[in-house]
Parts: sequence; C-alpha cells; structure tokens
Amino acid sequence: MQYRSIGSVTVSAIGLGGMPLSIEGRPDEAQAVATVHAALDAGVSFIDTAMAYCLDSSETGHNESLIARALASYGGDTSGVLVGTKGGAARGADGAWLFNGDPAILREACEGSLERLGVDAIGLYQLHVPDPNVPYAESVGAMGDLYDAGKIRAIGISNVDSGQLLEAHGILGERLVSVQNNFSPASRESEPQLRLCDELGIAFLPYSPLGGISRAGALGSAHAAFASIAEARGVSPQQVCLAWELAKSPVVVPIPGSSRPSTIEDSAAAAELELTAAELAELDAD
Repeated sequence: MQYRSIGSVTVSAIGLGGMPLSIEGRPDEAQAVATVHAALDAGVSFIDTAMAYCLDSSETGHNESLIARALASYGGDTSGVLVGTKGGAARGADGAWLFNGDPAILREACEGSLERLGVDAIGLYQLHVPDPNVPYAESVGAMGDLYDAGKIRAIGISNVDSGQLLEAHGILGERLVSVQNNFSPASRESEPQLRLCDELGIAFLPYSPLGGISRAGALGSAHAAFASIAEARGVSPQQVCLAWELAKSPVVVPIPGSSRPSTIEDSAAAAELELTAAELAELDAD
C-alpha cells in the first residue's frame, strides 16, 4: 500500500467509500462488515461515510453506525484509521435526497455523527454539498466554528466548483484539508478542481472513481483503453482506472465504493500498479 496525506494525517492511497453498504441494493450486515474488514486487511486506512447514507429518514446515519460497529469488531488495530463523514445532506421519509447548509442544521448533524461514530471529535468532517438557499460562506463558517469548538479535527468540502473551493479556502485556511468531487473516466469535469487542490496542497478525494469502467472493453464501448491496458498488464480495468487517478497528483486519494470483500481487495491493489507515461497519455485521451 502507498500512503498519502489528508491534512496532517497519513492515509492509504486508496480509501473505502461506504455508501454502497447502506443505500438501495445494499448487502446484509454480515457482508457489509466483512467488506470493511477486508479493506482494513488490505491496508486501507481511510473510510468515507455520511449521515445521508441510508434508505430514508427512519435510519439516518445507518452507514456511520455500521462503520463504527465494523471498526469495533475488527481484530486488529484501528487507531490509525481516519473516518471522514459529512453533514448538509439527508434522506427524507420517502428516501428523497434533501440538502440543508444552515449553520444550526450543520451543528445538529455534527452532534448526531459524533454519537453514531462513538468519538469525541470527528477526524474529517465534510460539507456534503453547497445549499443554494444558504450563502456558502455561512455554511463554511459553521464548519470552521465546529473545528474551533473541538468537535472536528479537519474540514472537507464536496461537490464544489473552483470558485467555491477558493471561497472556502479563503475562509478556513489550513483547516480545509480536502475536496471530494465526482471524478472518473466517465466524469472528468472536476479536473480543474483537482489541479487547484494540487496547487493548494489540499487532498482531492474522487468519489465514484470507477465510473465508466464496468462496461469497458465491450464492443463499441467507451474507455476501451482501460480494458486493453488491463489485459496487457494482467490486472483488472478497475485497478488501471485507480492507478491512472493516483498518477494525476500526489494529493489524489480515490474512495471507491464496495459492497463485497473481493472488490475492495482488488481496488486496494491498484496502489501498487505504476503505469508508464505512454499508458497514462493513452488513458487521458480515452
């Protein structure tokens, strides 16, 4: 396993996205816990969750509670595992996604996450999404207040454009340590934010990093280069995809979601795959 930094914390170059363990189509608890344990066995030391990772409002924080139970039942040392969670998004009674960046709501959400995770301070607390009904500076300022109060140890933002990233950085300074945006072979619109994170020394956490890869190699499919390079290397297209993202910058820490031990084991192995300059150029153009 390679290692990278999120703020002052050293983490595995590949993280685990917890979302598939708690939303629609999720596995049973035994398989979900086994998946988290497999990630830890593979050297993964960053787990991403959120209070909104659940089916509906009747089980808010399902994923946070699941991650806490999985860590507690693991036979090894988990003291070096960074858990990042998020506030500012929730699921309604009907399962609809709801967004609220009001400072009072964020404070309430943080308290709930602290309780479910069973910690005195959250290692990484992320503003899930900008709320168009609340000035972004107010939401970001509330995150800073939580940091100053000792409720959280580091701040992240998510689903932002470059202007919002710079605004948050201007308000938070070194308290802002990460940006989590959608980035994958099928979704490269956040490359400017990745580059900006590189310039600022802020971790960039691609979510859904394997987008577009499941059908790579099919007749007439997009992203065929990922499949062809994988075949030549004797690895999976998913490993090639994650290795390509890691090569973008040392600030990149992909967080592939997984609902089976075998998939996170495969993803974790991508940290040891080094692609050539020619292969990277081919993937950039694919």
